[in-house]
Amino acid sequence: MKPAPFDFVRAETLEEALSALAEAGDEARVIAGGQSLVPMLNMRLARPKVLVDIMGLADLDRIVETKGRIEIGAGVRQATLARWAGLSEKLPLVAAALPWIGHAQTRSRGTVCGSLAHADPSAELPLSLLVLGGEVRLRSRKKKRAVAARDFFLGMMATAVEPGEMIQAVSLPVHAPGTGVAFQEVARRHGDFAIVACAAVAGPDGTCRLAVGGVADVPQLVDLPDPESPEFDDAINEFAWSLNAREDLHATARYRRELVRRIGRATIEEAIRCRG
Repeated sequence: MKPAPFDFVRAETLEEALSALAEAGDEARVIAGGQSLVPMLNMRLARPKVLVDIMGLADLDRIVETKGRIEIGAGVRQATLARWAGLSEKLPLVAAALPWIGHAQTRSRGTVCGSLAHADPSAELPLSLLVLGGEVRLRSRKKKRAVAARDFFLGMMATAVEPGEMIQAVSLPVHAPGTGVAFQEVARRHGDFAIVACAAVAGPDGTCRLAVGGVADVPQLVDLPDPESPEFDDAINEFAWSLNAREDLHATARYRRELVRRIGRATIEEAIRCRG
């Protein structure tokens, strides 16, 4: 299939992009890498009247460290972030998650913020944003605002972005000394959508935080006791049941729950081992 007709705006400045979004309102969509949006256009699952291209905006193609946070602009491709010299030291969880995203060809075009905007419940970057306590920086012609990851994902492919707004950047905290992180995923083949993906952060004070994707309509976050404690099995089992796992051609709900228990434990244990 081919997309439904739309007007195309290749923005030369951020102001031009914001003006186009303001004028079109909820009839507009932003396109950057296009690795998620273009297939949806072709299948007519998305039918915007106006498409605003922001990939020519140099101001959005930046990775900046400031005040203990890393800000990744809306034009930064996943492959660019993967090659960033400070990634392993500053954002080791993201470094572990990036190779699981699609394939080299899609990562070379797809953007970090585009994955967040698409909000696929199986995607790796929304999961990473949630467990790290990141936030999304939104911009419209009239205002700027920041939305915490826990409030940004509203449902399957639904976010807190309002008509006339666009994601300007995502902000993540710099990795703290003494903290361990880990990422694990199960899929039918490498590069396929995750059946279950887990991201874990183990703090120096013994806290364990686990985020799970691929099970519910949005990535889910839980604080868990140490895996060595007698309370752990009951806690992660209760969490697995609370996700209301869906069934599809790839996995049953029972299988997804069991993966949450097993892969969740393994991911937390790996994060604990990685504490510096």
